[in-house]
Amino acid sequence: MTLKRVEKFEKDRESLNETVMKYANLNLKRFYSLDSQVYNDGALPAKVKELLGLVASLVLRCDDCILYHLIQCQKNDITDDELEEAITIGLAVGGSITVPHLRRVFRVWDEMKEKTNDKQ
Repeated sequence: MTLKRVEKFEKDRESLNETVMKYANLNLKRFYSLDSQVYNDGALPAKVKELLGLVASLVLRCDDCILYHLIQCQKNDITDDELEEAITIGLAVGGSITVPHLRRVFRVWDEMKEKTNDKQ
């Protein structure tokens, strides 16, 4: 999984969401709206909510969801330590079956950090 995978994922996700919206009825649109709104700042800051989404996705072992939330974590300035603690909770809850996913999390995290450092 290279950084190109992250860029491809974001492009594919946008395109696929456009296709879904072409067919979406009111209920599907409401779900999409709810899904985006619940991650906004509220009683919990957005960055905490993204970490919660990441942990839930790790436990459910959904690679697309993991990658999406990992990207959002970077956009919300999650630190390495915050990421590691959240991932460790996912490991404790989800068990060793999550290990392959957490390996990919840290690899992609490194790649995203490298690209950010290259821009500076």
